[in-house]
Amino acid sequence: MKQLILGGARSGKSGHAEASAHATGKQVHYIATATAGDTEMSQRIAHHRARRDPQWTLHEEPLDLHRVLRDNNRSENCLLVDCLTLWLSNCLAADCWEGKRDRFVDTLDTLEADLILVSNEVGSGIVPLGELSRRFVDEAGWLHQTLARHCQRVTLVCAGLPLKLKDESAT
Repeated sequence: MKQLILGGARSGKSGHAEASAHATGKQVHYIATATAGDTEMSQRIAHHRARRDPQWTLHEEPLDLHRVLRDNNRSENCLLVDCLTLWLSNCLAADCWEGKRDRFVDTLDTLEADLILVSNEVGSGIVPLGELSRRFVDEAGWLHQTLARHCQRVTLVCAGLPLKLKDESAT
């Protein structure tokens, strides 16, 4: 089962993803894409770590997401990626987005493991003024559309409430 969980900042999407991962009953591999570039981000990372099940395997990978998915692709695993928009930011900053995105998307259909992807829905506001900000919003939107086609379940979390946008898991 592949799931995409979208939501705004502090919407409850990570908590929903973690509960979904736990409910699989599989060995969870938590793939964190964040890097601690400042004190506030370090605090966010610490908050996520404190909430996480200590039995889960942690992989910290800011760029090579496809490699971590491939290396842990076993049917007894649940791979939880948090968060794709941080990964997108990392790849844009390293000027490697297109290649990393393509390898990641190509990996999706090869996975036997359950996959839960967490990402920020950022396209609901006004068009940003800066070129890089516009590119980020555009790339995130296109990525989410691509992932929604590959995933059996897509959920939008708002105010801690999961709203099912797509659920083909019962068919």
